[in-house]
Amino acid sequence: MNWKMIFRIISYILMIEIVLMFPALLISIAEHESAAIHGYLWSFLIMAIVAALMFVLTRNARKGFNSRDGFVTTGLTWLIMSALGCLPFFISGEVPNYVDCLFEMVSGFTTTGSSILTNVEALDKGLLWWRSFSHWVGGMGILVFMLAIVPLGGRNQGFTMHILRAESPGPSVGKVVPRMRKTASILYGIYIGLTIADILFLRAGGMNWFESCCHAFGTAGTGGFGIKNDSYMSYSPYEQYVTTVFMLLFSVNFSIYFMILTKHFREAFFDEEFKAFWGIVAACIIVLTINVRNLYPTLEEAFRHSAFTTATILSTTGYATTDFNKWSAFAKAVILLMMCLGACAGSTGGGIKTIRTVLLCKILRRNLHKNLHPEEVAVVEVNGRRVDEQIIRNTEAYLIAYRVIVIAAFLLVSLDGFDVETNLSAVLATFNNIGPGLGAVGPTGNFAAYSNFAKLVLTFCMLAGRLEIYPILIFFSRKTWKKGR
Repeated sequence: MNWKMIFRIISYILMIEIVLMFPALLISIAEHESAAIHGYLWSFLIMAIVAALMFVLTRNARKGFNSRDGFVTTGLTWLIMSALGCLPFFISGEVPNYVDCLFEMVSGFTTTGSSILTNVEALDKGLLWWRSFSHWVGGMGILVFMLAIVPLGGRNQGFTMHILRAESPGPSVGKVVPRMRKTASILYGIYIGLTIADILFLRAGGMNWFESCCHAFGTAGTGGFGIKNDSYMSYSPYEQYVTTVFMLLFSVNFSIYFMILTKHFREAFFDEEFKAFWGIVAACIIVLTINVRNLYPTLEEAFRHSAFTTATILSTTGYATTDFNKWSAFAKAVILLMMCLGACAGSTGGGIKTIRTVLLCKILRRNLHKNLHPEEVAVVEVNGRRVDEQIIRNTEAYLIAYRVIVIAAFLLVSLDGFDVETNLSAVLATFNNIGPGLGAVGPTGNFAAYSNFAKLVLTFCMLAGRLEIYPILIFFSRKTWKKGR
């Protein structure tokens, strides 16, 4: 294990985190928020000391890197940046329980949006900004951001590919261009461009700059931290429609946008995952609109809330324009299904991912065909290309790990005594990085009533879900830490 290089990378990450946190301090200064200012200054000092010690102690780090190093780096980075990134909430006294602070920060970085805050609007503006901005930072991944701006890897060191594969959401990571650092830069360029467009559209609808930025950060990262207690319920239909559109745009594989920019329109629009995702979106909107029509005075309102809810759940953003806890059992069943399906691979969304759903359907069809015609050689193809058997095995293994973690987490959080709907939806909402669930953790509720133990279990779920299970499982595996392996 290349520990020196791992901690050298983390020292860079902590320095970047301080820089990213700095605008929140300026907002607190402008708003004369003494508690938040105190929290940020002490947090900067602690983070700077930790980063400096790591940097000095790893000055002779060699740059050789393997896949295990990449997974451990990713898991350890997300844990440390969350553990230190939550300090402003704790030191300021705005959130006095450190476990609550950690839960909130992990929820931010993993773009989950589940919250323990019972009164969001009481939080200082500087802390609200950092809370929302953490979604934007975690959406594409802090390590991907570092790869885009810091040339650490060197030629043929394997550094960038191992980290990008470990952190990027989806069953596989390909190169947009031959150089991985250039790929990271292109992806972030698209990310920034879409975010700015979202801010401008929201601003045109009447939101002030602070609200527009905070909501765009949550939409871009598909996070969902609201800055009002009612999330999106009090905003205008125009602002709700704008956010619906952008939540769906950020749910699409960013490689599709690169294909469009390079005029490969046929490859983009006929991509199987792309078509399947929009088919699922259309079907869910239609079904929900029909099912909840009698709950709203007009068809437009029923359609708007159904479209927003479909977008917010499938994209795993978690904003809400209505209390879908009051919808029918069938509508809530559709919502639970959407929680698992999630967005596209290579997007900022969570969940199982559409491409895995497509693959699993094709694998099932192949297996049925082989049972009927055992003498034939059947292959799985996506976009006209044969899918490697290793990817198929990884997809099946992912689904097994997914079920094991959901069942184990559900049993553990059930020790707190909440009803089955609340506990199951809490696990699905955190593991799939959705945000709100059903029951007590629905769009008008929060996770504050859970015990510290349950919150730590759900924190693990958020990290495992955002990092596609393997980096966290590998990080906590006993074999990872054995010498000579």
